[in-house]
Amino acid sequence: MTIILPKFYHIRRALEESRVVCISAEQAVHQDIRPLRIGILNVMPMAETYEYTILQPLGRSILQIEPIWIRLKSHAYKTSNWEHIRSAYVTFEEAMQSQPLDGLLLTGAPVEELAFEEVHYWEELAPILTQARQHCVSTLGLCWGGLALAKLIGVEKTILKRKLFGVFSTRNIERHHPITGDTDDSFWCPQSRLSGIEDTELEQQQVAGKVRLLAYAPETGYTIFESSDRRFIMHLGHPEYEPERLVFEYARDRQLGREDVDPPVNLNLEMPLNTWRSHRNEFFSQWIKFVYENSCG
Repeated sequence: MTIILPKFYHIRRALEESRVVCISAEQAVHQDIRPLRIGILNVMPMAETYEYTILQPLGRSILQIEPIWIRLKSHAYKTSNWEHIRSAYVTFEEAMQSQPLDGLLLTGAPVEELAFEEVHYWEELAPILTQARQHCVSTLGLCWGGLALAKLIGVEKTILKRKLFGVFSTRNIERHHPITGDTDDSFWCPQSRLSGIEDTELEQQQVAGKVRLLAYAPETGYTIFESSDRRFIMHLGHPEYEPERLVFEYARDRQLGREDVDPPVNLNLEMPLNTWRSHRNEFFSQWIKFVYENSCG
């Protein structure tokens, strides 16, 4: 459970308080263990505040993780601390210069209602993901990030009439899969999205041999699936979220006057409880394990 971070990185203390071991690059060298280089393409609003959210579950792995924060040259990061982005993030080309990334993670982004071609950084992002599919063991997409990976393998999204919002009981439908196989047969999973993929579309793609379906809920559809070559894994939920994030997003949507957003289901806004932490920890740990076991390094 070790994350390699600069000594004074802004979330280091918070991670250590949550029992994630953090070491410096110098300490990592002395341990003489090759860490997994996991690129994190963070396009969430207020990017720096999301770093803890994603490092906390990644840090539950027993392996040594070196997070490589990746920025897009065509993205303005208007809601983020630009000085932090400039100093802590690198371009994908820079990330791949010294040695290839073992894995890549693409976060969600608040652009679900736009066609991919209308997202201002899509022309830069799509070739990065295509290159990652060739050179990284696995690329994981969360929420919109999962929809973006699906787009690249020919699976189109649809806009939902109302926001899919809340925590949903989800069924594990592939008990022998290396990443989801040890997840509970039924687990809770947060969802917060305005687009998705029709069940019939994914079922047809599975018959055609393009995808493998891994988890399902009647209210959410297929939540987890992967490309047939196992290079892309798509999780349309937000397992990394804490319940307070769902409360925040509901308050934000109400302030924006959105009438297509209901209160998050299966979540008490006054006393929000995390009922999906075990799924979160298991899913990210098994993804890291899969990257490690299939890494050529």
